Amino acid sequence: MRGGKPPRDKDATWGAKGGKVVVGRDGKRHKETQYFYGYKEQISLNASSGLVTSLIPGHANDYNGHKLKKLVEKDLSKGIGVGTVASDKGYDDGDNHYYLKDKGINSAISLSSYRTEKKDRNKEGWLKLKQSQEYIDGLKERYKVEGKFGEARKWHGFRRCRYTGFIQHAIQSYLTFMAINLKRLVKLLTGVSFRGKARACLVRS
Repeated sequence: MRGGKPPRDKDATWGAKGGKVVVGRDGKRHKETQYFYGYKEQISLNASSGLVTSLIPGHANDYNGHKLKKLVEKDLSKGIGVGTVASDKGYDDGDNHYYLKDKGINSAISLSSYRTEKKDRNKEGWLKLKQSQEYIDGLKERYKVEGKFGEARKWHGFRRCRYTGFIQHAIQSYLTFMAINLKRLVKLLTGVSFRGKARACLVRS
């Protein structure tokens, strides 16, 4: 609407995420919570190929922990082998760890400190998980997922929703990560990277 405020998206919701690290009045460093209005996506990524294998569009206030099982199930239904699942603390739900164990999948879900610092016998299992090689190696690969979102925001206009409504945003999400996967496939097959601005090539005979 020209000359007025843009229409409010009735499907969008408020969400929160950890922001930049700041120094408080007590002199200690802590993350400043950032609030945003809109949507957020959950994706699974093959660490070896760098391809996004599954995507679940969602709302900003969705609980991340409930989406991990759905992502794994989507990958498994496509015949994609899953050896280790790595994720941030937002997915550190007990049910997720037990689900992965039941499926014979290694868990590299980043553990919240309360699991390993509590004073009871139950923490021994979490300490054992944290010290396992699969957990350590898995967390080293987790940054690749964040890199995909960074690529989507920097080069594909994913900082803002192009249209209002959940369905429209879901379409934008799928098309965005399809484009990112196509770029990655070109890289894997030809060695040519699509990054930054396109460069003209002059061929002389």
